[in-house]
Amino acid sequence: MFKKYISKLQIIIAIAQSLLTPKQFIFLSAVLVGITSALAVIVLKTFAHWVFTFATYVTTISKLGFINSILPIIGIMLTVFVVQRVLGGTIQKGTSQILYAVAKKASIIPEKQMYAQILTSSLTVGLGGSAGLESPIVITGAAFGSNYAKKYKLSYKDRTLLIGCGVSAGIAAAFNAPIAGVLFAIEVLLVDVSIAAFTPIMIAAATGALVSVIALDETILLSFRQQENFDYHNIVFYILLGVFTGLISVYYSRNFGRVEHFFSRLKLSPYKKALFGSSILAVLIFIFPSLFGEGYETIKTLSDNDPGKLLDNTLFSGFRDNSWALLLFVGCTMMVKVFATGITLGSGGNGGNFAPSLFLGSYLGFFFSKFINLIGLAKLPVSNFTLVGMAGILSGLFHAPLTAIFLIAEITGGYSLMIPLMIVASISFAISRRFEKHSLDVKNLAEKGHAFTSNKDTNVLSTLETNSIIQTDFLTVAPDESLEKVVDLISHSNQVIFAVVDADQNLIGIVHFNTIREIIFNTYRVKYTKVKEVMLPLGEIVSQDESMETVMNKFEKSKVAYLPVLKNGKYYGFISKSTALEAYRTKLKSMTID
Repeated sequence: MFKKYISKLQIIIAIAQSLLTPKQFIFLSAVLVGITSALAVIVLKTFAHWVFTFATYVTTISKLGFINSILPIIGIMLTVFVVQRVLGGTIQKGTSQILYAVAKKASIIPEKQMYAQILTSSLTVGLGGSAGLESPIVITGAAFGSNYAKKYKLSYKDRTLLIGCGVSAGIAAAFNAPIAGVLFAIEVLLVDVSIAAFTPIMIAAATGALVSVIALDETILLSFRQQENFDYHNIVFYILLGVFTGLISVYYSRNFGRVEHFFSRLKLSPYKKALFGSSILAVLIFIFPSLFGEGYETIKTLSDNDPGKLLDNTLFSGFRDNSWALLLFVGCTMMVKVFATGITLGSGGNGGNFAPSLFLGSYLGFFFSKFINLIGLAKLPVSNFTLVGMAGILSGLFHAPLTAIFLIAEITGGYSLMIPLMIVASISFAISRRFEKHSLDVKNLAEKGHAFTSNKDTNVLSTLETNSIIQTDFLTVAPDESLEKVVDLISHSNQVIFAVVDADQNLIGIVHFNTIREIIFNTYRVKYTKVKEVMLPLGEIVSQDESMETVMNKFEKSKVAYLPVLKNGKYYGFISKSTALEAYRTKLKSMTID
C-alpha cells in the first residue's frame, strides 16, 4: 500500500517536471525535500523524547539510576546488530560524508542513507547514547535531496543544491530555526554558493520549520523563553567566555579524535567492541546521569531558576542545595562529555557532535558565570551565559559562527542577546581556528584532500583526479642516444619535452626543446652529442597518487610548464600546466551553484 502511494506521487512529480520551468521545479523540489527532512526529525525527536521521559519516570519511581545506564548498552548493541545484519556491516557517520559526496561522488549519496541514519541513531541516541541526532538528521535530509535529484535526472549543480535544501530543512525542523538552517547549509557544507541559490534553500528551511511547528510539541524542541536583558557592563566577561569556549572547543576536538582512534585500533569483534565501550559509557552515565541521550532537557534545567534539580536522582542528590557541589558536578560533567560522546560513536553507536557541542557550551556558560558569582567578582545573569556559551562551542567546533549566532538567537525567541552572541562566537571561532585549521567534522577528510574547506581553490582542486590529466603518450629517449633521435622525434610529433629513461624506465633527466634549440641546426653537434650531455637535472616530480592541490603548488614553485609523473617509482608520463588549468576552469564552472 505504501509503495503504491509512493509510485502515484512519483508520477505526479514527473508530470509537474514536464510542465514547470527548471527553476520552478527546483522550488517545488525544495518544498518536497523540506517535508521529508522534517518528517525524519519528527520520528527521531519524538522517539528520543519518549525514551528519555520513560527512563526519567522509572528512575524517579525506583530512586535508582540503573535504567539510565542499561538503556545505552542495549541501544549501542542493537545499533551494531542492525549495521551488521541489515546495512551490510558498515555505516558512515558524521556530516563529513556529505562533503565527501559533493567533492568526490558527484553529490550522489547512497540510497540506504535515507533510512540507515534514522534507524541506527534512534537506537543509539534514543536509548541514551551520549551523542546528538542532528548529524543523522542532516545526512538523511541530504540523502533525500541527492536521491530525489537522481530520480528526476537533475544536474550536478541541482543535486548539490537539493542536498543543501535537505540539510537546511533538517536543522530548521530540529530547532524551529529556519535562518540557522540556511546558514548551516551554506556555511558548513555549501561553502561556494551564489546568492541566487539562497531561494530554494530558504524555501526548504521554511518548509521544514513549518512542518516541525505543526507536528512537534514545543517541549520536545530545544527552546527558551526566559533570558535577562543584555548589560554592556558584562562585556569583559563575555570576552573571557569567548576565550574559554574557544579553548574548550580545541580540547573537545582533539580528545574526541583520540577516543575514536583508540576504538578504531581495538582488535575486537564489532559486538565485543560495542559491549566494551557501552559498559564504560554506562558507568559514566550512572555517575553523571545528564550524559544520557542528547542532554537537551538538562540544558533547559540549567537555564531555569532552580538548576539544583540537575542533582535529583543522582549519587549527589544530598548536595542539591549546595551551590559549590552543583558547580563541581557541572564542571566534571562538562569535561567528561567528550569521552562519553567519543565512546558512544567509537564503540559502534551512531550520532553526531552537534548536540554535544550545545550541551558542552551550556554547561561551560553556567560554570563560568556561576563561579564568577560565587566568588563575588560580579553578579552575572547565569541564564544568559548558559545560552551564549552554546554559541561559543558550536562556533568553535564547527567553525560556523553565523550558524551559532542565529541558532541561539532563534531558539531564545528574540535577538536581545545578539551582541554577546557575536562577541563569544567570533572569539571562540578565532581561537579554535588558530589551533585547529579545520572543523571537527572536516578535519580527517581535509587532511586526505577529500573534502571542501573554506578555500575555494582547494575545494575545486580536491574534486580533480590527478590521473585524469596525466598524459602517458609522451615519447621518451635513452641517455646514450644521440640528439639525432630527439630531432627526429621533434620533427614527427608536437612534443617539446622528453623524458630521459634507462632500460628499467627509471627517470634520470629531462630534455626540453628550448635547451637544445641552438644545437639542432648544427648537423655535426647533433650527430655526436649524447642526450645525457644536454639533459636537464630533475626538479619537481609528481607521484601518480598526489592531490591536484599539491601538483599546482609544485607548478607554482618550479615555474615550469610540464611536470614528470612517476608511478611506483618508474616514469609514467607528464602533466601539462595548461591542461591542469583548463581542467580547473571546467570544474569550477560545473560546480558553481547559481
